[in-house]
Amino acid sequence: MFDESGLDDLDALERLDASGTLRALAGAGASVRRALEASVNAGLERLNDFEPRGVVVAATGGSACVAELFEAVAREGGAIPVHSCTSAPLPGWVGALDLVVAVSQSGRAEGPVALAAEAARRGATLLSVGAPDSPLSELSARSRGIHIPLAMPGSSSRTAMWAHATPLLLAADALGVATVSTATVNALADVLDERADEVGPSTESFENPAKTLAVDLIESSTIVLGSGHLGGVAARRAVAMFGRTGRVPVASGVLPDAASQVVACFDGPLAGGESSEVDDIFADPYLDGPRRPPLRLLMLRHASDAGTELQALADAVVAAAEDAGVRVSLVDAVSDDPLLRVASHVALTDFAATYLALGQGYDPATSPHVRLLRGAR
Repeated sequence: MFDESGLDDLDALERLDASGTLRALAGAGASVRRALEASVNAGLERLNDFEPRGVVVAATGGSACVAELFEAVAREGGAIPVHSCTSAPLPGWVGALDLVVAVSQSGRAEGPVALAAEAARRGATLLSVGAPDSPLSELSARSRGIHIPLAMPGSSSRTAMWAHATPLLLAADALGVATVSTATVNALADVLDERADEVGPSTESFENPAKTLAVDLIESSTIVLGSGHLGGVAARRAVAMFGRTGRVPVASGVLPDAASQVVACFDGPLAGGESSEVDDIFADPYLDGPRRPPLRLLMLRHASDAGTELQALADAVVAAAEDAGVRVSLVDAVSDDPLLRVASHVALTDFAATYLALGQGYDPATSPHVRLLRGAR
């Protein structure tokens, strides 16, 4: 049972949040600034004169979204092909003319470490991001690569997304596949700080959009919809966090391609009609079946898209949802910079996913069934 009132009980939240997930999310801006300093100190500028034939980003689990983010920012500005990879082997084309980026919070994750080792054997240039004094950092040192040491006690790969992303964003700029200046990275840290102030635990539910969103989602079957390549990163990140942290199944789509698929769902049994009616107190749950949660559309919007064809399509999807009786939640980001919009969207949905877990009485960082799954590997 979801305890909405408990979201404003700071003592109860602290007891449930034994691993400090809320604290780690609130410190995302500060972690970006530390990662920026670590990147400069590690000699990331060595990439300025490097022109790789291709780039592979190796990341798994909570760090996988960092690879997606790198691909998205490099898609429009670079002529270098970028490929993400979660497990060995590396693509067959990777060799001495290429760059392999390996990301692991602990520096011990099996997939990234194995891919980094294979990259070193093939003579590829290696950039690694993760814990100092780890197998990944040692491998990078032996292969004369660049290691960005990020010591992040109290964080997990899920809450450290932006710290891990910072060296990759700076690398994209150094390689010339995107324009991400130091000023942009500092602005990104500021956006994360501002969102944390707005949606952190001390802000009460009636004026906290992340807590409100958590309450909305616990009562719904939700589709998260983003726009464009970077909007897709935010939508898929939201799905991952709502599932792994919030313990609720959520689907995602990306405009423009997903518009028809999503709108078609509005014709189905979860949209309006009987699924949104008040429960029948005389219904037999064994004969009549359990009540299905109604459909909800969570739209990640960009204020700067106003007047564009993409915004017109987004408005049409929202209008169709409302016409079908589908509940709609809107999350707006106002920055003109697409990267900063992603940061704003991700920060809010990360907090909402954490409140979903806490409202259900779960520690956001710990899942008994995930531990069982790890034991089976």
